[in-house]
This record gives sequence, C-alpha cells and structure tokens, in this order.
Amino acid sequence: GNLFCMGCPFTIPRTLAKRLSHRGRRFPRALRNKWVAIATLFAFFFLYEWLDLWASPWLTAWTIIVYFTASFALEAIFAESPFCKYVCPLGMFNYIYSTVSPLQIGAHSYEVCLHCKGKECVNGSYRETPLIVVDQIGVNGAPDLTHTNDQHGTLGCGTELFVPSIKSNMDCMFCLDCARACPHDNVGLMARAPGAELLRPDAFPRRWDLAFLLISFSFMGLLNAFGMVPPVYDLMRSLADALNLPALGFSDVAIEGIVLFIILGVGMILLPAALSLAAAAFARWLTRTTKRDSLRAALTPFAPAFIPLGIGFWTAHYGFHFLIGVLTIIPAFQDFLLRHGIALLGEPNWSLSGIDNLPLIGLIQTIALLGGFVASLFVAQRIALRLYRRESTAGLLPWALLFMLMLAAGMWLFNLPMEMRGTLQFG
Repeated sequence: GNLFCMGCPFTIPRTLAKRLSHRGRRFPRALRNKWVAIATLFAFFFLYEWLDLWASPWLTAWTIIVYFTASFALEAIFAESPFCKYVCPLGMFNYIYSTVSPLQIGAHSYEVCLHCKGKECVNGSYRETPLIVVDQIGVNGAPDLTHTNDQHGTLGCGTELFVPSIKSNMDCMFCLDCARACPHDNVGLMARAPGAELLRPDAFPRRWDLAFLLISFSFMGLLNAFGMVPPVYDLMRSLADALNLPALGFSDVAIEGIVLFIILGVGMILLPAALSLAAAAFARWLTRTTKRDSLRAALTPFAPAFIPLGIGFWTAHYGFHFLIGVLTIIPAFQDFLLRHGIALLGEPNWSLSGIDNLPLIGLIQTIALLGGFVASLFVAQRIALRLYRRESTAGLLPWALLFMLMLAAGMWLFNLPMEMRGTLQFG
C-alpha cells in the first residue's frame, strides 16, 4: 500500500496546517489536476541529476527545508490538502504504484455510510464549536443514535475522498484519518486482489492529466536510469557541441543544465506524449472507431496498462543499487555507534558491500522487466477486449508494439554498465 505517505514525517505539521486553514479557501480550480504533479516530478528528476543532490548534504538539507515550508504554506492557506494531492512528487510516485496494492481503504457496511449524516470520513469530526449529530431517528421521532463532533475530533480525508466511493488508491495517503474520524467504526483497511484496480473501468477518470501522469512516469523510470550509463555522456557532449554552447561561454554547470533539460524534457514529456497519442490514433484507425471514439476516449483507458511496466523499470534500477550495496548498512551502523562511544558491534567492516555477481543481478533485472511487460500486456489486452470486442486484437496491437519498444529500450539500458555520477566535463 501507500505506506510511504502513511509514515510521512509531514503528517503532524500537515494536521496543524489543516486546522489553521479550517476556514481557508479552495485550491484554484485551474490547478486541481495532475499537470502540476507532472511538472514537479520532472523538476525533481532534473534537479536531482543536475545539482548532484546525492552528493551534497548541504543542498539536500535546503531542499528539505524548502520542500516542507512550501507544503506547510499550501496546507495552511487552502482548506483541502493541495500539496499532497496535486503537488508532491514523492506522493505521486506512491499514488501511482499503490494502485497494484493488495490493500485499500473501504467501508465495512455501505448501509451504514448511506444513513450517516455527518459523513465524517471526508468532512472530519473536528469542530471548534461542539456539534451534536443525529444519525438515526428512533421511536416517536426521538433521536436514537447520536454523536458529538468537537475539538477532540479528527480531521477528515485531506484529499477529499469519500470512503464508500473509493475505487482507486490514487490520492489516498493511507493516513487513516477517515477511520479515526468515522463515529461508527465503519472504515478500515481492506484486502483486495493485487492489481485488480488496473482492470476496473471506473477506477481511473478519463482525463488527459491523469493519463499522461501514468504514462510519462513509466518513461521517467527509463530516463532516470539513462542518466547513469555511458551513452548519456556522449549524447550530452554531442548536444552541447551542436548547440555551440561551449563557444558561447557558458560554464560547465550551465551547459550540463541546458542539455539535461532538453534530454529529460524530450524523454520524459514529449516522447511519451507523442508515442501514446500515435498509438491511440493507430488503434482508432485499425478498429475503425475514429467516428465513435475521440482521441481521449481511445488513449485514457490504456494509461493504467503502463503501470506494471513502469514498476519493472523502477525495480530493475533501484534493485540494482540495493543489491550491490545491501550489506553496507552494517559498517555504517557500526561507525555510527562508535562515533557515539558504543563499541557494541566492533570496528566497521567496510569490505562489506552486497552481491557482486553481476550476471545474477542482471537476471533479476531481466525478470523484473519481463514481468512488468507481461503484466502490462495482460492489462492492455483486457482493456482492448472491453473497448473493441471483436476488434480487440487490432486495438491491442499499437499498445503492444509500444510496450515492446519500451521493453527493448529497458533491456538495452540495463545491460549497460553504470557510470560514476558527476564526472562530465565539457569543452
């Protein structure tokens, strides 16, 4: 599930900010979408690569300060939780991939929700002035079931999800505020079939912003790994020379920022948009549904099919880093204890690292990529069958070709050696 957001350290200041904004204004309608999230995700990956955040504790510290200051300000100004729902790049990462989770917030009894007057799961049970809510009228019109909302209550869902209508883990932070606010103990964390959400036709709204978020994020998994292999440096130098940037007097840092912005912008934004639009247009033509379906109706239902392949890319990339350094936590912890005068575990053994069997790691990466590809193909096939019936094979073909192209790029990419970061020089 979305355990990252459940354990987010911003939960406490967010709660304080929401109480400050109890009478705040709504987030601007024009920004209530995922376009801002796509922009923040792109900015996050661009700045991470350009500023070498992994190598600068100072920049990392200031990033955290700015990040939490901005989030607190947004939460305090607006009545909902706009930062968590529309802005936070880390939250978007977890929203997207919690859609395959075996867990989901749900109601034990929809009948109870139907007769609930306060709808505290979304509205909250916190009130500055105590309010008695009558949930059920008994004999002779007298109150039979009541409860009181007051200052000891809990704020409702920050992203404004009404529990009985939840069909997706998107926008759900697993903070369990809904469960704490429910006066009837009717909200809980329910088990479900993993990945079933991807096959539900009503789980994802057919919106351009949400569709491109799901699609572009799978490409971001490729481009994020591409930033660590030898061809990216050759491409950056070639692009810098083609634009004549060294001759124009730009510094190495500026040149790197310009070429990285171009490469990531094309790979993370323009390429996924162009390829997915082309696949949707091709599917409409093959299935002869150009008059029946708009381009949005042909593209948006297939966006969830990109999620398993994206999981494969991120697993292959982060799995590599984890496996080659999994044992370094031991000497790091030993060193931490020694620095605090505790020799309980002895001297740090810095020879410990992780799995040095690269063929084995390569096999694990290949399994992750193939597993994601097969799962994406399965989801796309079910979607095509639902949309095109007898023409489902033709409707699936463009998306299958796109998935195969992405798989081939991933197989090529993860068979290249990872380079040391921050060594590029221009001129």
